[in-house]
Amino acid sequence: MRRILSALVLLAVLGLATFWVVTRPRPVDPGLLAGLVPDAAHGEQVFWAGGCAACHADADATGAAKLVLKGGQRFASPFGTFLAPNISNDATAGIGAWTALDLANAMLRGVSPEGSHYYPVFPYASYAKATPQDVVDLRAFLATLPADPTPSQPHEVGFPFSIRALLGGWKFLFLKTDWVVGGELSQEEARGRYLVEALGHCGECHTPRNALGGMRLGRWLAGGPVPGGQGNFPNITPAKLDWTVPDIVEYLNSGFTPSFDSAGGHMALVVQNTAHLPESDRRAIADYLKRVPPVE
Repeated sequence: MRRILSALVLLAVLGLATFWVVTRPRPVDPGLLAGLVPDAAHGEQVFWAGGCAACHADADATGAAKLVLKGGQRFASPFGTFLAPNISNDATAGIGAWTALDLANAMLRGVSPEGSHYYPVFPYASYAKATPQDVVDLRAFLATLPADPTPSQPHEVGFPFSIRALLGGWKFLFLKTDWVVGGELSQEEARGRYLVEALGHCGECHTPRNALGGMRLGRWLAGGPVPGGQGNFPNITPAKLDWTVPDIVEYLNSGFTPSFDSAGGHMALVVQNTAHLPESDRRAIADYLKRVPPVE
């Protein structure tokens, strides 16, 4: 009996040690940003490409109000309802006190300045592919935006999803930095891949998910049900999206489709972001979408 008890204790210790190793937050190496000079002007382009305002500003905001990132939008999911936090330049309610390293940890690793895991509703599973220079530039631009004292609201997430340590296991399974679409790409297609797979995080909506909320990369951009809502995100692989490159470029600029319909719902907010990008970036996105493997 003593041997059995000893073996059980050993297994428990090994299990706890494995759990700690797998689930502990893993911040970036501080040297990752060494020598990088921030460029706030370029950071503005990263801001629009990354869609920050689409989630962190009021959904009905226009003009200068799009740059007031006080949070508050609600995002329903099978795991609970998540509320976008304040990421304005307020030092207390927002991220005004954050360093570029803090932002890098959040975007590239999903780790807060306090060392806890963020929920992947913040799309760090895509942002993890962003370049350190883009993160540094984005931080410089965010520092130029208005501060707002609106407190962030807590997520409405029940047990066991409220146990943030479990997110370390989620990251172990799903936080990858490999490109989904590989092979030889032109310079324009590679730029489009970066915008779609990393900054634009298009797959976060347009790729179906498994039971644990991980993207099913074998059905990349093939569409799927809206989490916690009604309807479906459309399939935007060449199997269904038969628009020409100019059609896609125009849609990302004006929101108008070739059939004279217009973008609606959250996609309308996305178009408000892509409209700020240079036409070369919108064309790069279109070129990339033409290279995505078709999925019926």
